[in-house]
Amino acid sequence: MDTIPDLRSYGGADAYLRNCNSRAVLDFLSSKWVCLTVGALRPGTKRFGELRRRLDGITQKMLTRTLRDLERNGLVHRAVYPSVPPRVEYSLTELGQNLASLMDAIRAWSETHMTDIQAAQASYDERAAQELKPV
Repeated sequence: MDTIPDLRSYGGADAYLRNCNSRAVLDFLSSKWVCLTVGALRPGTKRFGELRRRLDGITQKMLTRTLRDLERNGLVHRAVYPSVPPRVEYSLTELGQNLASLMDAIRAWSETHMTDIQAAQASYDERAAQELKPV
């Protein structure tokens, strides 16, 4: 199979090239917490505490950083309401909604195939352990 030609000369991106800016986007999106936070916001607007409860295992610091990064990248809208205490809500932007369908597919694939992956890992580990035994 031929490799994809360098599309930069045509105004496109090519993530296979080390200096392409799309690699930074891929790096950001590959975070487990980005994927799960986007998925948790897909059904609708949520407050910080709701997200923290939904995202079992995430720390307050990591959720704060993830939400800030998502907002900075144009994927999440943060709304602050003047009340005591201030109420803050998070929702996906149009760009975030677009991404959410892809992230949801990856999450669903992971859930569907986790036993296949675990079986492959066990098989690999068993073969690797046998290869280390002297003959």
